[in-house]
Amino acid sequence: MYRLAFKNFIRSKSVIIAITIFLLTGIISIIIGRQFLEKQQAAANAVTALQKEQINRNVHHIQDQFGLLMYYLRFAFINKPDPIASLAIGQQDVNASIQYLTIRGLEGQRYDTDLFNPYNQLTGNLDLSFVILFLLPLLIIAFNFNLLSQETEHGTWSLVSIQINKPIKYILFKLSIRLIVVLVLLSVLLTLAVFIIGLPLDEKLLAYTIIAILYVVFWFAVSFLIIVLRRSSAISALLLLSTWVLICLLVPAVINNFLTVRYPVQEAYSTFIKQRDGYHTRWDKSTDSTMQAFFKHYPQYSHYVWNSPKFNYMWYYAMQQLGDDESAAESEAMQQKLALRQQSASIAALFFPPMHAQLEFTDIAGTGLRQQLQFLDSTAVFHETTKLHFYPGIFGDSTVVGEDWSRHVPKYFRRSGAVNWASLVAPFVLFSLVLGTGGVYIFNRNGIK
Repeated sequence: MYRLAFKNFIRSKSVIIAITIFLLTGIISIIIGRQFLEKQQAAANAVTALQKEQINRNVHHIQDQFGLLMYYLRFAFINKPDPIASLAIGQQDVNASIQYLTIRGLEGQRYDTDLFNPYNQLTGNLDLSFVILFLLPLLIIAFNFNLLSQETEHGTWSLVSIQINKPIKYILFKLSIRLIVVLVLLSVLLTLAVFIIGLPLDEKLLAYTIIAILYVVFWFAVSFLIIVLRRSSAISALLLLSTWVLICLLVPAVINNFLTVRYPVQEAYSTFIKQRDGYHTRWDKSTDSTMQAFFKHYPQYSHYVWNSPKFNYMWYYAMQQLGDDESAAESEAMQQKLALRQQSASIAALFFPPMHAQLEFTDIAGTGLRQQLQFLDSTAVFHETTKLHFYPGIFGDSTVVGEDWSRHVPKYFRRSGAVNWASLVAPFVLFSLVLGTGGVYIFNRNGIK
């Protein structure tokens, strides 16, 4: 019977068309993900070659002024995406994955980003996560909206309820066929992603797969709850589509807008202004006050001679540092507000599985806001380390040829954080159980036998 019901379902032309379109869309999203990785790798290769070339060129032309040389040299810090980032591009849609910095003021550099086509920013990338989060529920709705109402409208439900002791088993039987079809589709797409992109079979891919499966189960639980209300096919479809719009589009938009208003980041502008003012106003202040403020920040450099008759690069880089010091409070406040946005969004997402799935996808892929903030923090550490390495050479007026320039190659950001399995699966399991239990209760309460 199961085999016959399965063949009857899968032979429908509308089902075949829906499956074909979904598979093609999924394959396109996988190819887009692979192109994203190739673009990121090409950018990393390009900046590696560029850094080597510009160091060699400037060292060749500027051999007697270490401070002047360091004004021009840039050093790359790369946030190289994991292969699984191709399935959930997230923040890397708009935020640069490469920081190409001088040792001058940090705050005026680390928020620079690439130029993007505004239309592409509006539409975003079609990655596999988008297909799963927004298109897969529509496929599930199309498969399930008339699962019970069709039997009622065709007059066959009364016959089924007489022949079967527990009619709810028949509903679950038909749902299981559709569930298997959807899970097979999902498995095909993930398998194709492994081969097309070259995804490693690791914990991240396992976590991504489990989220996708639990998300599918959640939507089948939603469908079950709606169809046992025994409304007409049109009303059931309307209810399911309204649910999709509500929890996939409307609720996340409302939460995002609320968090934007709740945690405004005016500091994004004031940080830039204070950094520039903190540096430029130093031209009009005494060099002594500038250097005393600098030595307060870095007492280890107070023994260097800075008040010589010739132009002193120590004073110049001290001004650059004081620009960052002036904007430090605003920069920290902005980072804290962005972190609060992420934390609040994660808490709110526990009550809305589509939003939770989206955040978990990007967390696993390393492309979420949390990872972007970690990258920016690590950028500050990288800038500080690079700066402190060159300060003695600048302040001591060292020879340029005395530095081993071959060692200065791009550095890579290393992400931290393991998969939290409990927080990952709990919301899906809880909501699926609640919806499933509610559906059984409604079914039995209505006396469908």
